Amino acid sequence: QVQLVESGGGLVQAGGSLRLSCAASGGIFWRDAMGWFRQAPGKEREFVAGINWSKINTIYADSVKGRFTISRDNAKNMLSLQMNSLTPEDKAVYYCAANSGSGGSSAVYTLASDYDYWGQGTQVTVSS
Repeated sequence: QVQLVESGGGLVQAGGSLRLSCAASGGIFWRDAMGWFRQAPGKEREFVAGINWSKINTIYADSVKGRFTISRDNAKNMLSLQMNSLTPEDKAVYYCAANSGSGGSSAVYTLASDYDYWGQGTQVTVSS
């Protein structure tokens, strides 16, 4: 059973930075496509960033492109999201997710329905 645990959320002022981490266990992390999503109050969960197993392919939502960077350390079973130049619009619960069926492919997924496992989420709050 794959388990994903996020950490690193918190309160930050607009313009500041945070680094989210996601620790994976119970599966074969290195070959899974991974992603970050977020959900703000009253809104649907939205895609933020995705990365394939080899780190060659990444995709970002337009709203975070140039500000956020997704990365992974397959040796440590860790997924990260570096978030810079945060704005109040970035306030949300952030979730990491794993696609266990990607099997080492080059695919990166942007739909929540493409992911099999989810973490419990970590809150990010940005004050203006």
